[in-house]
Amino acid sequence: MQTETISVIIPVLNEASTIGSVLERLMGTNNVDVIVVDGGSRDETVTVARSRNVQVISTPPGRACQMNAGAARATGDILLFLHADTRLPANFDCLVRQALQEPQTIAGAFELRIDSQQLGLRLIERLVNWRSRFFSMPYGDQAIFLKATIFHSIGGFPNLPIMEDFEFIRRLKHQGRISIVPASILTSGRRWERLGIIKTTLINQLIILGYFFGVSPDKLARWYRGKG
Repeated sequence: MQTETISVIIPVLNEASTIGSVLERLMGTNNVDVIVVDGGSRDETVTVARSRNVQVISTPPGRACQMNAGAARATGDILLFLHADTRLPANFDCLVRQALQEPQTIAGAFELRIDSQQLGLRLIERLVNWRSRFFSMPYGDQAIFLKATIFHSIGGFPNLPIMEDFEFIRRLKHQGRISIVPASILTSGRRWERLGIIKTTLINQLIILGYFFGVSPDKLARWYRGKG
């Protein structure tokens, strides 16, 4: 049986300091291609990405827009959406293919590990991984993956300025099982370290509550980015 191809789609915006090491982790994998989708970076992000011999395309800024554009260009049987400050585990390609072979499984993601020495973040990791498994609700920083046919059948990511991954997973749950792979991605702790654990957690939960209560996603995005 022919090995299914995986297209890794990475939306970026001013990620020159992180994108190189993220792409290095993807080199040498089996039947994996990479699409970096730039949203108008003003640093060396595009130059760094092109130096790694991956496909780079440009779109207007906005993670949903960028990921949908990457998916439209992708040729893989499986799509994996990766944040530009997140590193995948070793053998991620085998783990992804194995997960999608499980009966009723239509999508998946990885457990979360945060790249920081702050002890409080170990609790955050446990809570995130519990939520992901118990409620089948991984978020975008856990590297969501699924068959390309499923992605296109549900219309891709909703065109929202924030919470696009949350809404996408809610729609996916109606299609089948979402598997959490027992291996961790490593995501940057920079936002947690900059704002503090309590403030970051509070902001995240308020954004989710606001979304449930019908607050405009545009307003939520301004709150999240500290622009009122």
